[in-house]
Amino acid sequence: MGRQGCGVALDLGSARTRAWIAGRGLVVDVPTVTFPGAGAVYPIRRGAILDTEGTARMLERLLGHRLPRFTRPLVVVTAPVLDGVAYRSRARTAVEVLRPRDVLTVPSARAVALAAGADLSRPLLVVDIGAHLTEVVLLSEGAVVDARRTALGTTDLDTVPPTQMGDAVTTMVNAMLRQDRTSLTADALRRGVLLAGGGALRPEITHHLTGRLHAPLKTVAAPHTAAVRGAATLLRSVQDTPADAEPTSFESQSF
Repeated sequence: MGRQGCGVALDLGSARTRAWIAGRGLVVDVPTVTFPGAGAVYPIRRGAILDTEGTARMLERLLGHRLPRFTRPLVVVTAPVLDGVAYRSRARTAVEVLRPRDVLTVPSARAVALAAGADLSRPLLVVDIGAHLTEVVLLSEGAVVDARRTALGTTDLDTVPPTQMGDAVTTMVNAMLRQDRTSLTADALRRGVLLAGGGALRPEITHHLTGRLHAPLKTVAAPHTAAVRGAATLLRSVQDTPADAEPTSFESQSF
């Protein structure tokens, strides 16, 4: 396969799995669930891959028939910032069912910034409110400088008031400010918070955040699909890189 061969961007969310295929766009946006027997099994919970084999079966069911035969795709997978090595290792193992030639992982917050076309040369605060997990991540020069998380998401709104979720985000941001011995967090707040995830579509959450953070909120377009679109942006940039500038292997590389 040449540099312009088959490519897949994946966002393996706790609630939904999304996949983007080069040349075809977003082809999968479905609940993250497998059916190994009589009932449904949810292989990813609260941002962690609990069932690697189940995740692999799900990917085979969703994408096996969508990829050209006898090709080995380049795959870019988003990953929660604070799950680190464990998540990336399990994601790569699950993705092997697609017979990839290379696998890249990208922090979800950076993928969101790429989808928004944000200027990564300046400090940026990303708040990603998913179905089961909320992350607050500080980026500088595109790299993760600080990150916090809470096991709360939009699926908890039946039992948790929106104000509690907003308070949790505010607490994480304030902790960043207190522990930051530089001006990066304060500079990012003055610039404005980039908001993504399904929670960005919930006005009861965003209204409360606006009042508590005392900073502009900038919601990325189509915030629920921002991570997979950012992964697709990275995929395109890698595929467009001249072959002589390519690293020997991407398998252990993350962005």
